Amino acid sequence: MTDSHKPHDSSVSQVPQLRLYDTATHQITPFTPIHAGEVGIYVCGATVQSSPHIGHIRAAVAFDVIRRWFMRLEYHVTFIRNVTDIDDKILDKSRAAGQQWWERAYIYEREFTHAYERLGVLAPSYEPRATGHISDMIDLIQRILDNGHAYVIPDADGNPSGNVYFDVPSWPQYGELTHQQAGTQAADESAALADKMGPSVDSTGDDKYNPVDAADLAEDKHDPRDFALWKAPKDTDPQTARWKTPFGIGRPGWHLECSAMSHRYLGADFDIHGGGLDLRFPHHENEMAQSKAAGWGFAHHWMHSAWVTAKGEKMSKSLGNGLSVDSILAEHSAWVVRYAMASVQYRSMLEWGSQTLSEAEHAHERITNFIDRSDALIHEPISVDEVNALPVSDFPAEFISSMNEDFNVSGATASIFTTIRQGNALLDAANTPNANAQLRALVLQLRAMLDVLGLDPLNAQWLESDTHADASSQEHDALDSLIGERLAKRTEARKNKDFAQADAIRDELGKAGIVIEDTPHGSSWSME
Repeated sequence: MTDSHKPHDSSVSQVPQLRLYDTATHQITPFTPIHAGEVGIYVCGATVQSSPHIGHIRAAVAFDVIRRWFMRLEYHVTFIRNVTDIDDKILDKSRAAGQQWWERAYIYEREFTHAYERLGVLAPSYEPRATGHISDMIDLIQRILDNGHAYVIPDADGNPSGNVYFDVPSWPQYGELTHQQAGTQAADESAALADKMGPSVDSTGDDKYNPVDAADLAEDKHDPRDFALWKAPKDTDPQTARWKTPFGIGRPGWHLECSAMSHRYLGADFDIHGGGLDLRFPHHENEMAQSKAAGWGFAHHWMHSAWVTAKGEKMSKSLGNGLSVDSILAEHSAWVVRYAMASVQYRSMLEWGSQTLSEAEHAHERITNFIDRSDALIHEPISVDEVNALPVSDFPAEFISSMNEDFNVSGATASIFTTIRQGNALLDAANTPNANAQLRALVLQLRAMLDVLGLDPLNAQWLESDTHADASSQEHDALDSLIGERLAKRTEARKNKDFAQADAIRDELGKAGIVIEDTPHGSSWSME
């Protein structure tokens, strides 16, 4: 499947209009693109400071399904997903690890890319890095300054210090996305939920509580609500993490990056801005304010994916229940892991655990068993190209109506299993007149529906993935056994108060790239 544009034809015009839930309006309304037959989507990507876990990847899979359905509706999709490759945490963690900050960012950028690929997430139309758009950010700040909605903090000598803040009181519309009261307190249900969930890892990969840039807490601001557009360097920041600007030497504020990059690739107005629910405030609120204060438009629709929870708690490093993608894929096939994420509607919380994965395993068994049995009777094999070419009008009506009602994948998967039940009835009537032709048509429908979710089991993505799954699992089991022995010795040393030995084991594993996490329930490990 590609994003190549095909003009809307009669088959698409027969399909009910797509309706989206807009986070800003709290309503499901018909989607009308800015430009007919085209859709521009910007999704906030990873802050590449450490390895991805399943909570980070959930948003990527959710918006991948959204993108695939737009493509099925024959839109030309321009899909931009950014990489934040410089921020406080990247600088702090790289310094602690004895790395160059850009080296660390690239290492984990590649890990995220690998995780996306293994889980069948289509590559974006473009994936810009923040550090590649410094000049765009400088121009954006100057526009905001010229329009009177930002200010530069002078240093002791009256020269520009490098700290530039957005002047929230100068922008009366501030809070229009999240319906803030005076721009400080959440007033809607989902923002209140975000507050209730407490410290967390957001979809970009940072530990945050309603994520706030450290510079946003600075004492030199005119108003507590003001947020950083540009930040003077800390004493610990390396020279390579500083840029010279008309308002002083420094580096970009977190919120500024996405405004500059979305404008560069999608223009002043674009169709959809997406990301994890965590990012609504302050990140997306601030993006909207600074972009419009610069004299631009911005996203016409806002879409936010919900969190992954584990035992009712949001998956989080601070809670100690983060699960790395590599660890999960060592125990489950990539198809199963993707199904577990893709089969839950993007706005619904996804409870992650053994039951979720067991249900995905069962779904895989039902789907593949039916396709295998059917293929033995179908005289003309079904190619991937034929699957991709099936017009939407040939999909079951239940599937179409579900996907067009704010991407209701729960209804869509129900249609998938209805099709399998119909197919099993045809299998029982095999070799009767027309049965084989009807069976082939059903299998084609089934695979096309699965492809919308990125789950056609006969796509090369999954055939190749399954080939390597067993070897990967064996390697993980062997490594887990070896590390488990070292952790058992470390636990014994700690019980005997031999902390020197315990620390030596931890440091030994750390040099090999193994991160140890101690919790009240014992120690666990993950790859750095």
